[in-house]
Amino acid sequence: MPIEFLGIAATNDGSETTPRSGGSFDKDYTVRLGRAHEDFGWDRVLFAYGSGAPEPSAAAAWLLAHTDTLQVLLAHRPNVSYPTFAAKTFATLDQIGDGRLTVHVITGGTDHEQQREGDYLTKDARYARTREYMQIVKKAWTSHEPFDWDGEHYRFADFVSDTFPVQQPRPDLSFGGSSDAAYAVGGAEADVFALWGEPLAETAAQIERVHAAARAAGRTQMPRIQVAFRPIIAPTEELAWEKAHRTVARIEAMRNGNGRSPLSIARPSAAGPENAGSQRLLEIAERGERFDRALWTPTAKASGGAGNSNALVGTPETVAAALLDYVDLGVDILSMRGYDLLGDAIDVGRYVIPLVRDEVARRDARAA
Repeated sequence: MPIEFLGIAATNDGSETTPRSGGSFDKDYTVRLGRAHEDFGWDRVLFAYGSGAPEPSAAAAWLLAHTDTLQVLLAHRPNVSYPTFAAKTFATLDQIGDGRLTVHVITGGTDHEQQREGDYLTKDARYARTREYMQIVKKAWTSHEPFDWDGEHYRFADFVSDTFPVQQPRPDLSFGGSSDAAYAVGGAEADVFALWGEPLAETAAQIERVHAAARAAGRTQMPRIQVAFRPIIAPTEELAWEKAHRTVARIEAMRNGNGRSPLSIARPSAAGPENAGSQRLLEIAERGERFDRALWTPTAKASGGAGNSNALVGTPETVAAALLDYVDLGVDILSMRGYDLLGDAIDVGRYVIPLVRDEVARRDARAA
C-alpha cells in the first residue's frame, strides 16, 4: 500500500511555541526547510493559508524552483480568486514543478477570518461555493474546448485555458472538514480528504462518513484519507513526556502574550471555535488526555483547538507504531508538523518515517 508523508512548508521559523526570528517571508529559511523535508524522506509539504500571511502560491513557486523531488500541497481559499484564474495559476505552478503540485481547497472555518478578506458568505453558502469552485477548476484543467458556466456562485461564457497541468488528467484536489457539509462536499469532489488527528475510534467513524458521502455522490473510487498530528519524540519515553509538558507550557506562554505566534491569526475567539473540527478536538480533550497508543490532547486544549493540534508522544518506535494503527484504518497520507519546524522535520524524517515505511513494505511483501 502506498503511504505518503506530508510535512509543513513555512516562510519563517515561528510556531506556536517560538516567536519568529525575522520577517514573515524568509526566502532562505523557506528553502532550507523544504530541502530538509526532501533530504529526509518526506513526500510533500503543505503551504498553509492565512489572511495576512505571505501569498502561498508565490512561496510555492519559489520552493518548487529550489527543490528537485519534493511535492507541494498548496492551500487555497475560493474567496480570494475566480476559479478560472486559480486553475491557470495552479497549472502554471505544476509546470514550474514538473508535476509536483496538489491543491488543498479551504472553505473557511471562521467568519472573522473570512471577513478579513471580504468574504461575508455564511458557512453553508461557503461550502456550496467551494463545491462549485472545485468542479470548475477540474473542468478548466481538463477541457480543451471552450465551455460556459451558469451556477449559483459563478457565471462565465466561452472559457478555455491555454495552460494545462503536467499531471494528467489533472493534479489532485484535497479537502478537509468535520461537519456534515464538509463530508458531503469532500466526499463528492475531493481526491484526498484531510482529517485532524483524533482517537482511532473517532477516526474510523469519520472515514466511514467520508466514504458514505462519496457513495451517495455516485463515486466508486473513494477519496484517499489524510490524518494530521503533532509529533513529539525523544530517545526515551520519559524524555518524550518531559518534552511534551514543556511544549504545552510554551504554547500557553505564547497565548498569554509572552511572544506572538504567527499562527494566532487563525486561533478561535474567546467564545470558542466556530468550525466543527476544532470543536471535536476540544470535546475529545475534555474526555481525557491520553488515547490509544500515543495520542495526547493537551496540545490541542492549550491552543484552543486551533488546527492540527493533537500530538503523538513517545520514542520514534512508539510514534511509528501509533501511525501504523492509523494505516490499519485505511489512512493513506500521514501528516506531521513539529513545534521546532526544521529540527522536527529532520528528526521525524530520520527516525520515524523509515520505521513506518519498512513495516508497510514488510506487510506488502507478506500480502504478495
